[in-house]
Amino acid sequence: MVYAIVRAGGRQEKVAVGDVLTIDRVPVASGETLQLQPLLLVDGETVTHDASALAGVKVVAEVVEEAKGPKITILKYKNKTGYRKRQGHRQPLTRVKITSIGE
Repeated sequence: MVYAIVRAGGRQEKVAVGDVLTIDRVPVASGETLQLQPLLLVDGETVTHDASALAGVKVVAEVVEEAKGPKITILKYKNKTGYRKRQGHRQPLTRVKITSIGE
């Protein structure tokens, strides 16, 4: 089984061909391809983590859709002053499907 550890959106994710991954938003249109930076490659018994060897390895992903994360509610309250502030946030995300791992 071939899989890789890639850097995606400030985090590291374990991916294999066919996986659908949710990462922070990237400015790529839906249906286009995207290259992710591999940090580790496992091909059966062979483990590659050397940066010079990984320079030729490409992890290609196709953008499936743009999405939003769950709603997060932020409440600020100060005692005895009447100060209350309510705010919300939804993180913009991108779903990608891994299409190939290799040279």
